[in-house]
Amino acid sequence: MKITIAIGSQNPVKIDAVRAILSKAFPDVEFVAAAVPSGIPDQPWGDEQTRQGAYNRAVAMLDQTGADLGVGLEGGLVETREGVMTCAWCAIVDRAGKVGYGGGVHILLPPVITDILSQHHELGSAMDFLINEDNTKQKQGAVGILTNGLSNRQTAYEQLVAMAAAPFVTGFYE
Repeated sequence: MKITIAIGSQNPVKIDAVRAILSKAFPDVEFVAAAVPSGIPDQPWGDEQTRQGAYNRAVAMLDQTGADLGVGLEGGLVETREGVMTCAWCAIVDRAGKVGYGGGVHILLPPVITDILSQHHELGSAMDFLINEDNTKQKQGAVGILTNGLSNRQTAYEQLVAMAAAPFVTGFYE
């Protein structure tokens, strides 16, 4: 049976992460993607606010489409005693109200980045400024830059999508 999965973003990194994972779980799938509001600030702070943004995007996609599943991905920042870290969340929602979450991608930001962030920049624009490149969040992202290519934003988001898919790919959540 063919299912439709609606992705709440037009960012190619997020779309590719969702496609890479969910096409394995659902071989007969159609993907649609659109920009939808997160309902949170452009630069989310804290895991809860970031998770809420992912959930809001997933629900908005279900509301706007006839899709079977809505997917939202959101990146944010979290203050810890060690300093500011990145965080990211994926939410997957179905029409019956079942929700799956995957979260993580915690990388301690170096002072050079937190100094730029203190001037009210989003992480994406701070990274662009730091390496003098445009739109890094639609490419390697902070993950790729800070790990010097050992990982990248898409690979990190693929893991979040896989975790969020758990309630939809196993019977343990019934």
